[in-house]
Amino acid sequence: QVQLVESGGGLVQAGGSLRLSCAASGRTFSSSPMGWFRQAPGKEREFVAAISWSGGSTYYADSVKGRFTISRDNAKNTVYLQMNSLKPEDTAVYYCAADPSGSAYYHRFYGYWGQGTQVTVSS
Repeated sequence: QVQLVESGGGLVQAGGSLRLSCAASGRTFSSSPMGWFRQAPGKEREFVAAISWSGGSTYYADSVKGRFTISRDNAKNTVYLQMNSLKPEDTAVYYCAADPSGSAYYHRFYGYWGQGTQVTVSS
């Protein structure tokens, strides 16, 4: 059974940092792009960041560019999201996803999802 398990969410003050992890089990995703998405209450799920299979290419939403960094460790089958200079508008449930069949920017192309981890940024 394939599983993606996120961890590292929590409550942080504005300006603080968090590091999310997403550990995959059941199969290896070392040859697949992976991504992070988020969904705030009452809003649609939105793209946050994505990374190529090798880690050599990364992609970010404009809203997080320069503050968030996506990385991966294929030996550990894990992808990370380092979030710095957090803002209240970053509050959302963060999901990792793997193995898109199309553009990595669109959630509908991803075949595997984690259960999500809550990130809350207080002002």
